[in-house]
Amino acid sequence: ILTDFRKGYPMSRLLEGDVGSGKTAVAAVAAYAIATSKPKGQDFGTLQTAYMAPTEILAQQHFESFIKYFKHLPINVALITGSGCRKFPSKVNPDGWTDISRAQLLKWVAGGEISILIGTHALIQKSVKFKHLGLVIVDEQHRFGTAQRQKLVNKNEIVPHLLSMTATPIPRTLALTLYGDLDLTLLDQMPAGRKPIITDI
Repeated sequence: ILTDFRKGYPMSRLLEGDVGSGKTAVAAVAAYAIATSKPKGQDFGTLQTAYMAPTEILAQQHFESFIKYFKHLPINVALITGSGCRKFPSKVNPDGWTDISRAQLLKWVAGGEISILIGTHALIQKSVKFKHLGLVIVDEQHRFGTAQRQKLVNKNEIVPHLLSMTATPIPRTLALTLYGDLDLTLLDQMPAGRKPIITDI
């Protein structure tokens, strides 16, 4: 992924890995690389990441994971869902997030102050405008239509990098047929200490 970022043209990559294999950690590293990069021709500001999850619960879990990853860094992370908006870090609560108004969040996203915006379909609404969108991450990407993914990618004049993630095991040949425009990365090992996943019917 980091090599793709240096190629000078937009990445389109599908990251496939079992539940618990660490896809969110990989996404966080990619988002960190973007958040610490300057927009082309500028020596101030940062590039932004949009992270789209299929449900509010998942979006909230990712928001909490990203807070854990970035709490010691000066990176603004925000959450936008149908039921409200949150921002981290918070002036009121130094260790946690704070609820903010949608209007305030949209203003900060458009101004480039929010480096990482996590959300549900709320991310693809017309009112959400990014200043320098550098990376789009789509989680459980088969649950979004192609048009929805495209809407997010089209939010910028400059096409951002696209990282799609899925836990659904798709054989490589089928993946190339379904996602012929995407490079494929497989996370086929679990991080140390993870318990085996049990699938029951």
